[in-house]
Amino acid sequence: MDLGLKGKIALVAASSKGLGFAVAEELAAEGAYLIVNGRGEDSLKESSDSIAERYGAEVLAVAGDVSVRADAERIVNAGLERFGQIDILITNSGGPPAGRFDDLSAEQWDAAVRLLLTSVTDLTRFVLPGMKERRWGRILNITSIAAKQPVANLILSNSLRAGVTGFSKTLAAEVGEYGITVNTILPGYTATERVEELANHIATSEGLDSSDVRKRWEAEIPLGRLADPKEFAAMAAFLVSGRASYVTGSSIAVDGGWIRSVF
Repeated sequence: MDLGLKGKIALVAASSKGLGFAVAEELAAEGAYLIVNGRGEDSLKESSDSIAERYGAEVLAVAGDVSVRADAERIVNAGLERFGQIDILITNSGGPPAGRFDDLSAEQWDAAVRLLLTSVTDLTRFVLPGMKERRWGRILNITSIAAKQPVANLILSNSLRAGVTGFSKTLAAEVGEYGITVNTILPGYTATERVEELANHIATSEGLDSSDVRKRWEAEIPLGRLADPKEFAAMAAFLVSGRASYVTGSSIAVDGGWIRSVF
C-alpha cells in the first residue's frame, strides 16, 4: 500500500530512541523527509545517521528539549529553514516520574505539564499556520493507554495525557476545514527503554524482579506479549498518511487489547 508519504516533510519529536525513533524509521522507509529531535546530541546524531544510511532519507537532526518553549520554536524554525515547510507533526516526549499524588511535588507537576501538555500546544502553534496556508496537514500526538484507562502509580501521566486528548479532539474540529487532521495514538506496553524503566521502578517498590512485572503485564494483555515498536510505528505512519484523510479527532490504541472499555 502506498501511503502517499513520499516527499512529505515530517517533524518527529523525541525521536532519538524508543517509539519516536521507530516512527521516524517508518516514515523514512515511506520516503518522507525528516526532522528528528532529542535532548542528547550524541544519541540524536547516532540515530539520525542510522536512519539516513539505512533508508537513504534526508534527515535533519535538531537537539533540544520540547518542554522548553524556546527550544520547541527553534526546532520548528530549523525544519522550516531547511525544508521550507512541515507537513506532518508527531508530538512525543519522555514520560514523567511514576508515583502517587502524595509522592509528587508541585514542581514535579509543573515540569510534567510542560513535558506532556505544553510541549504539544507549543509545537502545534508553530507548525499550524503553514498547514493552514497549504490547506493540508497531519498532527499526531503520541500519548498513552493511561489517557483512556488510568494506570496505577502514574497519576502525572494519567492526568496530563488525558488533557492532550481533549486538546486534540477540540483542535480537530477547529482545523478540519483546512484539510488538517489531528489524532492521538495510544501506545500500550511496548518493548522500549521507558517501559523497562517503569518495570524496574515497580519491581523495586514491590520487592520483585523486573521480569515478574513484565509477566504481570503480559498476563493482562489479550495478545499475551509486549508490542514491538515497529508495530506501533506502522499505525502512526498510516494516521499521518494520505490514506487516513477521513480520520480525525480520534484516539487509536495500539495496546494488544489491554484497554477494557468498549469506547
